[in-house]
Amino acid sequence: MKKILASSAVTGAAFLMATSAIGPGFLTQTTVFTSRLLASFGFVILISILLDIGAQLNIWRILAVTEKRAQLIANELFPGLGYILAGLIVLGGLAFNIGNIGGCGLGLQVLTGFPPVYGSVISCIVALVIFWMKEAGKMLDGFTRILGIIMILVTIYVAISSHPPLGEAVYRTFIPETFNATAIVTLVGGTVGGYISFAGGHRLLDAGIKGEAALPQVNRSAVTGIVVTAFMRFILFLAVLGVVMNGGILDTANPPASVFRLAAGELGYRFFGVVMWCASITSVVGAAYTSVSFLKSFHPWIEKNSRWLISFFIVFSTWVFALTGNPVKVLVTVGALNGFILPVALAVMLLAAGKTRLVGTYRHPIVLQIAGWLVVGIMSWMGWLTVQQWLSH
Repeated sequence: MKKILASSAVTGAAFLMATSAIGPGFLTQTTVFTSRLLASFGFVILISILLDIGAQLNIWRILAVTEKRAQLIANELFPGLGYILAGLIVLGGLAFNIGNIGGCGLGLQVLTGFPPVYGSVISCIVALVIFWMKEAGKMLDGFTRILGIIMILVTIYVAISSHPPLGEAVYRTFIPETFNATAIVTLVGGTVGGYISFAGGHRLLDAGIKGEAALPQVNRSAVTGIVVTAFMRFILFLAVLGVVMNGGILDTANPPASVFRLAAGELGYRFFGVVMWCASITSVVGAAYTSVSFLKSFHPWIEKNSRWLISFFIVFSTWVFALTGNPVKVLVTVGALNGFILPVALAVMLLAAGKTRLVGTYRHPIVLQIAGWLVVGIMSWMGWLTVQQWLSH
């Protein structure tokens, strides 16, 4: 029985991370960058996958070995650093969650015709029900896994319907015509930046999967999460590429919705509603769960009342969305900002890996250390290029 529960938690953590990454911002960013870079966007996806794996394997392994959440590791490394890291991640998670709640509203609007505000309130209630179930952890694992699979299957159908140029896509994935640093920073930030890189890692800790003996399970879960996210990204990329290369004109107000409609008609448009809602509600769950997990260890009261705090996080996000509408620009910007948080968070984890008072006798593999510091360097450099690009505009 314990093995079955552990296996469920390993898969659930992978899908929690993946579905946290695959939100409305993910759909919008992938669509917009594909329409700009065309087949060369495949190269951006490839580079982002390599950076994602380098970051996530390092972070999840160090969380497992220390058996502590990231904010505690940071505080023990440099007093006060954990509070700064937690603050950055909680604020980023809150900003993302406002957009995620908006995505829920848009998804239900497509499916039911309800105004987005009504759809966001209904989705808020669904998310609250999940967290207040008696077996919340098991419910969370199953919920994210089922909706993740539905999302992928529906997007595969739309990708096939759009008739993408597969040969060109594969060729340009390895030999691109153009390079875009902002696209890579945004993709990596949206996949393993901010709260997302810790979503599955903290879930594994909560499920009791920790210590050196659990590292094979941790490795499998971390890589599975990245592969699921990358697979979804590549399928969506093919769907958009097929539409654009066949002369389709995307609606700038809602680019991903127009891809589904142009590729598969009204049925495709309804499918977009399903994908948008699945992507958004799972991201709401992931953002709330992980953001509050960064506060739990600071005071026993927070640990004791974590469900109430998660509920407040979700309700507050819904309230802000109801007041402001759907912040599409905020979503894309926060994706890039999370890319800036990643090198800081990853550097903290890598420094912690060298402290015996934190990891004991564990020796972090040299290959992972090199890969991790490469990700820190590359993301810092590309982040600087992105800032320069923003300033030049």
